[in-house]
Amino acid sequence: MFSKKSPQDYRKVLDGIELKTLVYGEKTTTTEFRLTKGCKLPDHTHPHEQTGYLVSGHMQLRIAEDTFAVTPGDSWCIPGDVSHGADILEDSVAIEVFSPVREEYLPK
Repeated sequence: MFSKKSPQDYRKVLDGIELKTLVYGEKTTTTEFRLTKGCKLPDHTHPHEQTGYLVSGHMQLRIAEDTFAVTPGDSWCIPGDVSHGADILEDSVAIEVFSPVREEYLPK
């Protein structure tokens, strides 16, 4: 699968949080998240391993009992079924890969 950069196909996940599925395969889903300053991603869990990279912005990321100040160039890996959430301190863009595939993130 190949995908060209496009400003289309973003969808709202929560207030201030949009996602776009960039590419996906049999075992992974790659997404781009646009996060608005001041929004919060509530703590949650899912069975997918999640690796991420902050392209731009600034956020506080909670993984289990730890909190990290995340700035551009930082990356993370969250095991499946581990609680995590974030507070968005500046408008931000993050790229995240999920395994296995996040079926609910696939294009309709």
